[in-house]
Amino acid sequence: MYQKALLILATIALCAGAQKVAEYDYVVVGSGPGGGPLACDLARAGYSTLLLEAGDDQGDNPTYANLGNFEKAGSDVLSRWDFWVKHSDDQEREHRFHKTTWQLPNGTYYIGLDPPKEAKRLGKQYPRSATLGGCAMHNAGVCSLPQDEDWNIIVNKTGDASWTAQNMRKYLAKIEKNLYAPTGSAAHGFDGWLSTTDSDLSWTKNESLPATKIMKELAKLLGHKESDATTLAKTDILGDYPNRDQISSLYSMVQHQDRAGKRSSPNNYIKATLSDPKKYPLTVQLNSLVTRVLFANGTKLPTAIGVEVMTGQSLYKADPRHKVGTKGQTSRIMAKREVIVSGGTFNTPQILKLSGIGPAEELKKFGIAIVKELPGVGENMADNYEGSIIGIGQTPAGTFTPVGAPGLTTAIFKTSSSPKNRNIYTWCGPFSFEGFWPGFPENHGPNQYECAMVHIGPKSQAGYVHLTSADPQDVPDINLNFFKNNGDQDLQEIVEGANLLRKSWQAAGSTVLPFNELHPCPGTGAGNCTDAAQREYIRDQTYSHHATSTCAIGGENDRMAVLDNKFRVRGVRNLRVVDASAFPVVPGAFPVLPTYMISAKAAEDILAEAKNQS
Repeated sequence: MYQKALLILATIALCAGAQKVAEYDYVVVGSGPGGGPLACDLARAGYSTLLLEAGDDQGDNPTYANLGNFEKAGSDVLSRWDFWVKHSDDQEREHRFHKTTWQLPNGTYYIGLDPPKEAKRLGKQYPRSATLGGCAMHNAGVCSLPQDEDWNIIVNKTGDASWTAQNMRKYLAKIEKNLYAPTGSAAHGFDGWLSTTDSDLSWTKNESLPATKIMKELAKLLGHKESDATTLAKTDILGDYPNRDQISSLYSMVQHQDRAGKRSSPNNYIKATLSDPKKYPLTVQLNSLVTRVLFANGTKLPTAIGVEVMTGQSLYKADPRHKVGTKGQTSRIMAKREVIVSGGTFNTPQILKLSGIGPAEELKKFGIAIVKELPGVGENMADNYEGSIIGIGQTPAGTFTPVGAPGLTTAIFKTSSSPKNRNIYTWCGPFSFEGFWPGFPENHGPNQYECAMVHIGPKSQAGYVHLTSADPQDVPDINLNFFKNNGDQDLQEIVEGANLLRKSWQAAGSTVLPFNELHPCPGTGAGNCTDAAQREYIRDQTYSHHATSTCAIGGENDRMAVLDNKFRVRGVRNLRVVDASAFPVVPGAFPVLPTYMISAKAAEDILAEAKNQS
């Protein structure tokens, strides 16, 4: 409670003096996995740092503090920003999405394909979290590492060897407070701010449990002995192994939480930093929507000197609590050294464009003066494809308790059509998760069983985030353009993943079988639909929540590159971007841990540069 009171007082004090121009060494916009830890690192190095967050603080709210409540957190109006996105430009395809959301005149939602005539189409819900800690406060906390080539692509683009996969592991060790590996394990860290735990696998010793039988069969299908399945399931998913990206195997799921199931996130790190204000000069300002970056007049290169901020609750129109016409108090905050934008894959490009940095034609369209033309801002968006096979058994296949994810079989594997590396991350168990819509998820009862899939290394990277106006409260136009490029290859890989997982279900035993599959192959037969039918279903019903790459790092000769190897906005001084938008490609299966890692790298780069300037 002391830390929360301290945070509230710091926020009130700053807002009370909003008419005065405040000044800090660094101004960080956004408190999520990129900006939150970075602001703490800068303050802990002795630099006065302001961290701006558009939402409030829900860190003590059990909905957010207990990781097992992540689905409730994702639907919670207290932090939710609703982005209504498109998956393609094909209107017929868009209207086939089963969870299309429509708003009724009374403000409630209709979910489905046959809305009442008076309903207004919203689209596909893509919730983001506006609260202290960002999307790390409503996610499932799943930790995984990118493929080595996801890091090495930055080396190839920029020539900077500090981005090699092996070197990037040191940032995992730096931030991690590992609670499951033997102390001193070289692949891990034990003194960082981010607690990591692995899953409880005691259930796998129960040979008669249908879920255990499925797990053993899956191990066999992945090329291992059934007798080794229990041991394989304990494999450290964050371990450092030779040829790691080619190994198809079972793994133990790792999440950023403590052993009691409490979420470990930037919120905790921020509170710990705020608890010693004399030592660490961090200031946090909540309910602060950044409207644009400010630039100096008359400089040879555009030079960031601060930000313009609108203060007030629920100012952004993605907030379902936003009231039409609500405006906040506007003020300016100055940065003596740098402005760092960490608003996330949707909001960072919006902020840059509103500041005059982006594609010239788009800026001209809305009367925004061009500060620096960078055509890549808001383009080349990438995302993992996500889907599942889900069925209803005749009896339960297992039991599920969310703390530590017991009851789940986790695997990463390579399908036969994958050109090189593992391409499917899956977790199987008695749960239901089928994407996002108001009020998700749908519970199908105790006999439900699902293998959720995340497709690693999507080939298509054609999404965009475009302005709809010059009003910073307006929500941008977002189109993920799923499967636009090389879509047949991606679809085939996902279908092959579904087929392999479906085979493993057949080992569940006579009390459970047959599964009544809900999708993508409805019915009770294991082979009752074709690959072509599955491809069609997956193309239309795929969802996602790992968007990246709208302000990507790239080389000097890359016209679409937005950032250089040190996160600096190209052609602009004293302005960086540190969040998931910086990745050239979506990093592995879950971007949250890689984003924590690049946050630590950015802090190291910024502090080294500051030292050289001293």
